[in-house]
Amino acid sequence: MLLEARNIEKKFGKVKAVDGISFHIKEGEVLGFLGPNGAGKTTTIHMLLGLITPDFGEIFALGKNLRNHLEEILQKMNFTSPYVGLPYRLSVRENLMVFAGLYNVKNPLKKIQELLELFEIEHLKNTPVVKLSAGESSRLGLCKALLNDPSLLLLDEPTASLDPHMSRQSREILMKAHKKNGMSILWTSHNMAEIEKVCDRVIFLNHGKIIAEGSPIEITNAILKEERKEPDLEEVFFRVADEVKK
Repeated sequence: MLLEARNIEKKFGKVKAVDGISFHIKEGEVLGFLGPNGAGKTTTIHMLLGLITPDFGEIFALGKNLRNHLEEILQKMNFTSPYVGLPYRLSVRENLMVFAGLYNVKNPLKKIQELLELFEIEHLKNTPVVKLSAGESSRLGLCKALLNDPSLLLLDEPTASLDPHMSRQSREILMKAHKKNGMSILWTSHNMAEIEKVCDRVIFLNHGKIIAEGSPIEITNAILKEERKEPDLEEVFFRVADEVKK
């Protein structure tokens, strides 16, 4: 397994954000995380990045314990989220140069130029991040995420701030990189159509627990069946969990 979480838990005060979940990602697999707000998706990603430490359980990545080999593992990982900003006084290119240095990227200027052109923000290379729109900031985050050709890429709602055209184009770029480099991806989204297009397997989280797991086709069909009745999102998740388990 490229990544394995074993019975991890995280509590904030009296709230258990992640409640003893276990899951894995195989080499070259795209795993989708679905769940309502507060389900524990972002907290789980933060634990996988070593930003917060699990209260219980262990995480293994690239065959090593994350706690004991964090720096080594992070060199081969990357992450982006439209909800996490980059240093806003630096320009687009300056930000990418800083991260290229952290990741020891070879020929950083060439790599940065390629990514800026791919995500159609080359014309913004000298623009301070503070002046970017939400969609432009998201595209910059995606450039940063692919800088080091990671073995494991964590994407927290990567297309949430993008228009339909750029959302589709960004998915295509990410999937080409996935196939070319054989990278594994953890992809969180509220967009079931997106998850169906990109993921090999999907996990539902709710109240910090895994309530269902299955292929995108199984889960999409179950969700579409329930959405015709127009229940609330949380009700959909629990009904889908029952459907997938049958």
